[in-house]
Amino acid sequence: TGYVIAANADAGSACEDAVRVTSAVLSADAETELIATRTPADLDDVVSVLADRVLVVVGGDGSLHAAVNALRRGGRLDAAVGLVPLGTGNDFARGLDLPLDTEAAARALVAGRPHPMDLAVVTAGGGSVGPAGAVGGPAGDRDRMAMVNFAHAGVGAEAAEAASGLKARLGPAAYPVGAAWAGVTTTGWELTVEVDGVALTPAGGERTLMVGVGNGSSIGGGTLLAPDARPDDGLLDVVVVTATGPAARVGYARDLRQGDHEERDDVRTARGAVVHIGGEPVRHNVDGEVGEPLDEVTYTVVPGAWVLRTP
Repeated sequence: TGYVIAANADAGSACEDAVRVTSAVLSADAETELIATRTPADLDDVVSVLADRVLVVVGGDGSLHAAVNALRRGGRLDAAVGLVPLGTGNDFARGLDLPLDTEAAARALVAGRPHPMDLAVVTAGGGSVGPAGAVGGPAGDRDRMAMVNFAHAGVGAEAAEAASGLKARLGPAAYPVGAAWAGVTTTGWELTVEVDGVALTPAGGERTLMVGVGNGSSIGGGTLLAPDARPDDGLLDVVVVTATGPAARVGYARDLRQGDHEERDDVRTARGAVVHIGGEPVRHNVDGEVGEPLDEVTYTVVPGAWVLRTP
């Protein structure tokens, strides 16, 4: 066995330094190959030559999402994955208490053991979730997107979409500006949310601000939206927020920061294997991939679908 490091060729000097440190640690344990990637097709090529080696991801939740989806497309979810967190979010790593320091994470990877992790297959009722073709309808289940950490529909996805168009001009300030814009312009959506066939949304047409579907527990670099979620328990944790009024939004944001949001009357939670979201078209943010508004999306957990090396 050995290691294959899939490194984003366009990620910049910080990634280059992290890859260099990771490679040094892994090479001391076993043969290590570095392959630069830029596109999903590049990752597919990496998977095709992986054999029995560990696929090492040096990156954040988006990079892990891309790598696991490539393994799924290639029919290689049996292959072990190693994660060396890089970036500002790293929510999946945080949820598993993996080291965030590069060298410590690489050493933990070497010392780790295979640990089965869940995935959530994301299917849309008439469109794609994320980039074009990410969710396959006629192409079959293998071409559909799989969620590794977290998905949310509603105001957070609108904020991310707004921020994407501002990054070139505003840089790191793009997301706060996008969030402010979404908060002012969004009045919520008429949605139905079912968890294992049981309705979670309130009766009477109350509008929904957001729906979170968690395999992992946090978003945004440690915000515990679903604090009890675990990516290895065979269940998805669902959070429905109906705090659509101005005062309610402020209160919800405060309670979310303090970890008290689940106690609110306008927050409902549930756990289950199949989550269906329907109603007015709404954007979904799946592990950071934001697509066009859709009127029907289903998340189905696949327990123990992939393997991560953990301490």
